[in-house]
Amino acid sequence: MRWMLAGLVAMCLPVMGWTGERTTLIRQIVDQEVLPGFAALSRSGARMAGWAELSCEHPDFRYNYVAAFSAWARVSHLRFGPSEEDNLAFALAFWPDPRGQTPKSLRKLLATSDTDLLSPDKFGEMSVAARGFYALDLLLFDDTIQSAGMAEYHCALVQAVTRDIATTAQQLDDRWSAFAPNLTDPAPDGVYRTEDEVLRELFKAASAGLQFSAELRLGRPLGTFENPRPKRAEAWRSRLSLHLLTEAVRGSGTLALRLSAGDAALSARLDRKLRRFEARAAELDDPVFAGVSAPQSRIRIEALREDLEAIRRIVDQELGPHLGVSAGFNALDGD
Repeated sequence: MRWMLAGLVAMCLPVMGWTGERTTLIRQIVDQEVLPGFAALSRSGARMAGWAELSCEHPDFRYNYVAAFSAWARVSHLRFGPSEEDNLAFALAFWPDPRGQTPKSLRKLLATSDTDLLSPDKFGEMSVAARGFYALDLLLFDDTIQSAGMAEYHCALVQAVTRDIATTAQQLDDRWSAFAPNLTDPAPDGVYRTEDEVLRELFKAASAGLQFSAELRLGRPLGTFENPRPKRAEAWRSRLSLHLLTEAVRGSGTLALRLSAGDAALSARLDRKLRRFEARAAELDDPVFAGVSAPQSRIRIEALREDLEAIRRIVDQELGPHLGVSAGFNALDGD
């Protein structure tokens, strides 16, 4: 269980007041969380694309699709630095999509059956709505999209999307490796001038990742009691909604735990809340949050959101002051 690192980080860095300890903490986060996370995404993306090239129907392709999507969820909170360059993160994950741009883009491609558009160079220049995991999810699991166009072209499009995901994941891996010294060795004329600035960026990533999970991954399907919206859940067609939520919270939660180093009581509280969330998620026999429409099952999903909100309160109200930073404004906060 990932949450077992809480005691370790608390013991390794007993106080956060010294620059050397902050430097050590940042190096641990970069070397043990950030870089391995993007390396895992790159490896799983390459495996997925390799299986797709063999056969669009091969069971190992579907298995590796889930593995690659999961690897993305675990680093999806790291939306700064290389992830924001050239729309790389959006090229992997254009969601939510309230205007339905992804199905529109895919239907247009399937209607034209233009194989020239599927070359790596041309496909990489397409709108992010036609690329990434959510486009692939529709191609593999949406009945309307599956039946559109010719079967041969449909498979070729699946292969183009998987190749593009693998390429984008490799670019992220390479760029994060090159970017890492900006985090581990801040300088007066660098991207980050001090360790405090680096810790603020990492804290914002953890906080925003948890907010995204609470407000979008859970909030969208929950809707309101009078108007639940189960079909707004993430990746509901492939039945990965709960799984991706759990992986995403694991990623941002682990980062928050790392950042709590130096305060054993804070680490323990955060660890307990994260364990409680994961236990409740494991008990929830509802992979797509379909139960939001029924009062009795909705209560269990709302309890999961309450667990997540409890984690968020600790992060924003306790972890931020511990680090001497605040989450500030982000794109999810609206106008």
